[in-house]
Amino acid sequence: MTSTSAKPPLAAVSGLLCFVLVVGGGSGLLHEWLGWIHFMGFVRFLVPDGHEVFGYVVMVALGLAAGAAGDSLTRRARS
Repeated sequence: MTSTSAKPPLAAVSGLLCFVLVVGGGSGLLHEWLGWIHFMGFVRFLVPDGHEVFGYVVMVALGLAAGAAGDSLTRRARS
């Protein structure tokens, strides 16, 4: 008997990716705009020098898209 509450593995990975990109991008934006400490400092290596704000905005957008894709996979698995 299978559980209907379990997420497919790809949906779980996309949820983790969503979290990392949204929180990392948001943390980077706060650092750029307000000078706060980087919460997830490793994401600064993903953004090219001189394009930090644009790169962090793209990270947040990609994170939201990954979260929507994972939600779609979860809904598809339940039906």
